[in-house]
Amino acid sequence: MNRWPKIPLGLRLFSLYFILVGVTAYMVSTTVIKELKPTVRQTTEETLIDMANLLAVLAEEEVANNRIAESRFSTLLTTYGQREPETRMWELGKKAFNHRIYITDKNGIVIADSWQQDVGKDYSQWNDVYLTLRGQYGARSTTEDPNDPLSTVMHVAAPVYHDNKIIGSVTVAKANRSVQPYIDLSKRNVLYWMILMSGLVLMAGGLFSWRIHSALHKLENYADKMGRGEKVDKPTFRVFYEYSNLSNALEKMREQIDGKKYVEQYVETLTHELKSPLSAIKGASEILQTPLSAETVYRFSANIERESDRMQHLIDKLLELARLEKMPQLDALAPINLNKIINEINQASEVRFVAKSVICQLDVPFSLGEQIHFYLFGDVFLFKQALFNLMDNAIDFVDPNGTIKWSLVERDKGIELRIYNTGSPIPEYAMARIIERFYSLPRANGMKSTGLGLNFVEQVVNLHQGTLKIENVQQGVQVTIVLPQTTNSI
Repeated sequence: MNRWPKIPLGLRLFSLYFILVGVTAYMVSTTVIKELKPTVRQTTEETLIDMANLLAVLAEEEVANNRIAESRFSTLLTTYGQREPETRMWELGKKAFNHRIYITDKNGIVIADSWQQDVGKDYSQWNDVYLTLRGQYGARSTTEDPNDPLSTVMHVAAPVYHDNKIIGSVTVAKANRSVQPYIDLSKRNVLYWMILMSGLVLMAGGLFSWRIHSALHKLENYADKMGRGEKVDKPTFRVFYEYSNLSNALEKMREQIDGKKYVEQYVETLTHELKSPLSAIKGASEILQTPLSAETVYRFSANIERESDRMQHLIDKLLELARLEKMPQLDALAPINLNKIINEINQASEVRFVAKSVICQLDVPFSLGEQIHFYLFGDVFLFKQALFNLMDNAIDFVDPNGTIKWSLVERDKGIELRIYNTGSPIPEYAMARIIERFYSLPRANGMKSTGLGLNFVEQVVNLHQGTLKIENVQQGVQVTIVLPQTTNSI
């Protein structure tokens, strides 16, 4: 027993696609955000290095002459530290400079400070000053508040040279907190665009999965209806050409199956039809074994010959149909004389009329004493066999000493052909299934037929663009065939 839930293919594909997109978006966004902070700080540090070296060059003369404190350079540093800018960069405003600049002599003593707070202090032990005075890259990051990880300040120093000797250092410091808003803004932008793009990609994936599921559902529905024998149009696909190829393959398979099924059903039906002439021949031969007049012997001998010809014709047609794969429509159309066919059927059934003491009547209109011959165009063989089936059914269910009546009426829109027999009505439970293949009601002797006759009649009537109606009427059952305007009366 399979306990796995039946999840549609489209949902499975979308779930897999969702997981892949989600994992990818998470890994990319996590990596970008993780690398964003150190990248920004590295960029900031690179800027501080350039700025420190520029200031070291500008301060060289004042530091060498030991008059930095009274120099214009020191005044400019102080003015810079007190400046309040009013700028707006990106989505953030800037109202103060975050750089601190201080200069030390060759001993590490602060001789100038843009903030004017540590002049005269010994900074020789701080890494930025200590390493720079020794000709190395000097930098440090110092936390101002141990409880605040964002209170770190980055210090980058550059040496002041005079006559190729280091005579001091210039340090540019910047609080990391000043760049944190830009880092946070970048993180939000990364997350926003990652979520937006992931949503769009998932929508595209959902649409793609739905189209795949929809196309597969069309093929499934098409195959299911074909399996039930229903007529259904072949689905078309404009994007998924693989499905289109599969649809074409199913269409070809259906045509082949329909053709083979048609031949199989037709062969079964015609094989069933051989029973009627055999019964007539057998009945006539039994009657001929009794003392009869010469006229009666001649009549029943002629009946045997006629039914033998009918059997031969059936066999020939059976062999011909066995070579066909399908029959989508009638082939060669020929005029069918309904009066003549009905008379031939009555003559062929005479033995059975006698056996059941049945009277067969033909109700055809007359005009000026001349019988009207009704014609339609179609397959003479098929239509004749269909009417033979109706006669066989009528004889099977007619009451002993009952009546069978053919009626042929010309209408404005065609011809109505009726066959009526007295007898028991068709039960209500069987009325809806009476034309089904292999469905049959028991005869008076309790036996059932193969149930192919009325189904064959319906197929022939449909091929001739007509309609078939079976109904209970007063004291019997009536079958009506309505044929369209393609019929002619001559």
